[in-house]
Order: sequence, then C-alpha cells, then structure tokens
Amino acid sequence: MAAVEKAMSSSELRRRLAGSRRWVVKVGSALATREGVGLNLEAIESWARQMVALQQAGHQVVVVTSGSVAEGAARLGWTRRPHQLNQLQAAAAVGQMGLVRGWNQAYEKFGRRAAQVLLTHEDLSDRQRYLNARSTLWTLLELDVFPVINENDTVATAEISLGDNDTLAGLVSNLIEADLLVILTDQAGLMSADPRADPGAELIDYALVDDPELERIAGDGGAWGRGGMRTKLRAARLAARSATSTIIASGRREDVLGAIARGESVGTLLHSTREKVAARKQWLAGSIRPRGRMWLDAGACTALTAQGKSLLAVGVQAVEGEFSRGELVMLHGPDGRELGRGLVNYAASECQRIKGLASSQIEQALGYIREPELIHRDNLLLDTFL
Repeated sequence: MAAVEKAMSSSELRRRLAGSRRWVVKVGSALATREGVGLNLEAIESWARQMVALQQAGHQVVVVTSGSVAEGAARLGWTRRPHQLNQLQAAAAVGQMGLVRGWNQAYEKFGRRAAQVLLTHEDLSDRQRYLNARSTLWTLLELDVFPVINENDTVATAEISLGDNDTLAGLVSNLIEADLLVILTDQAGLMSADPRADPGAELIDYALVDDPELERIAGDGGAWGRGGMRTKLRAARLAARSATSTIIASGRREDVLGAIARGESVGTLLHSTREKVAARKQWLAGSIRPRGRMWLDAGACTALTAQGKSLLAVGVQAVEGEFSRGELVMLHGPDGRELGRGLVNYAASECQRIKGLASSQIEQALGYIREPELIHRDNLLLDTFL
C-alpha cells in the first residue's frame, strides 16, 4: 500500500510541476558536446525547439549550459580536459564563442532571441550584484528572451569559482525563484547503484530531496564535466531552498522536456517539502563563502534553534579565522556540528575580546558598541536550510 501511495504521490507531483511557470534547465558537458569533441549542434537545436514549445505553453525557461571548456579544448586540438587554471580559462574563452553561437542560432531558427549571461561566485556573493542579476533575468523572461547562463570560467579563479554548473543551476533556481529545476544528463536519472558496476541497478523514480540515503548512492563526474550525481544532488538541495523540486533526466530522450511538461514519469523526481526561504537568506546560504567559525555553548544553541533569537556574545565560547564586520561565519555547537551561519556584526579581533560577555559589557570591553547582537536573526540561517 505504501508503494502505491508513493507512486500516486509521485504522479500527482509530476502533474503539478508540469504546469509550473518558471523552469531552469541545465545541460551538461557530455550532452552539449560530442563527448568533448566539438558541440552537439543537433542536440542543442532539439532542446531549443522543446524550450520554445514550453514558452508557447506559458512557461518561462532559463538555460544553464556547460560545454565551453570542452568546446574550446576541441577547437584547440586538445584531447583531454586541462587542469591548469590558465589553460582552463583559455579553453573557456575559445569555447564560449562557439557555445553561445550554437544556442543563439538554435533559438533564432524558431524565431526567438537569446541572451548570454556569465556569472561567477563573486557576482552572487555581492548583494548588489546578486540583485542586479536577478532583476536582469526576470526582465529577460518577461521579454520572452531565453537567458543562456554559464559560469565565467575565463575570469574565475579557484577562490571565486562556483565549481560546476550543477551548483550554478541550483543557485540560479534560488536567484529567480524557479518552480522546477530540470538537470539534463547522459544518464536516465539517479540509479539505485552505479550501473557500471551493478547491472541490477534500477532507476529511482521519486525521492525526497533531503533523504540521507541519496548520499550513499550518488557517484562522481566524468572526464569533461566537473559534476556527477553527487553534484546534481547538491544542486537539487540548493534549489530546494526556494521550494524548487528537481528532475534529473536523460537529455538524449526524445522530447524529454515535452514529456516532463505532460507530467510523464521521466527520470528521477527529487521533491522538496521545505518551505521557501526568504530571498535574502537564500543568497546568504548559497552565495557567500564563510570566513571564520564560532563555537557556541548549549544555551546559545537552544536560543537560536528553539526560540528564534539572535546570537549574543555571551553564548560564544571560541572564535576562529580572520574576518571583518559583515562577513559570513559558521556556527558550531558544543559537539562540533554545524548549527548554521550568519553575517557577523563585529570583526574577528573584536569577537575574541567580547566572547562570553553580556551585551551590556561590550562597550566597556571595546570602548564602543555597534549592535547588541553578534549576529542578528535576520542575518542568520540555521542548518535546516543549508
């Protein structure tokens, strides 16, 4: 009975998502290129045709595409993905020309316009640039233009790289508050085991995105991509912050997007049951890298998790790292588990001097007081949404 109820739930959810308005579609490197040897222009044209059909049916579609490095490497005559940063950037610069041209020509064939949007972690970590990016994407969608998004590998460094376009797709889902994230890959979906090692592996039709069992079965990426099912699962969990569900499906299936729009059982549905996190906290959780850590006592942990309080200096036992006022820090409980993270009102050196003190003692310790809280609850995100 439980299995039947689960199947019905999956079917009902798929029908509901089929009619949702705003989609993010991510296309992986193995699909956008011919396994790293030039672009697969026929496939790109097919997806563009499907997306135009979605738009005509009332959907808004944002594309996150991989393939610039692989296309650039092919144009340069390289047979393997480079590892040195300068070579990756050069390949991306060469390949981005062909990648965007391919998508643009495909949309033009169906009478539609496309817009190139290149993002880095730095673009999404700066609040003003984050808001500008969101406004631009929303405007393009209202103009019936298809945004084609890629990570700006040409200028990204190891410090500001998003790491993979699965992660980028999850963050873009937060950015535009998408209803559905579709990750197109060269696999049928998320399998119960690695099909290369276990011929009995079966496709997982439906799972809750936060199911811890999914971690065990997720695998690694291929030679040309930086992802794999592990990063796709992470992307789905990032997207879940905006109450976005994810479907991982084969981009090689004929009319795959149309099938999803008809509510058919395609790929793996990772459903989000979370409530939508406020837009500011979505940005906070996914777009900034922590600069330090604080260890809290049990009383502070209870105040944050059970009472919805701000973090006060009196509850801080230890401070680690070099950070400035306004930067992100991670918060740990007495057992070392990450409790959450937030934007701190005092620099690391100041936190070291006022840790364990009551708010009324801050001015005496520092000679001044900015705010009575170390981290205000509006700038705090607990691990429930991380």
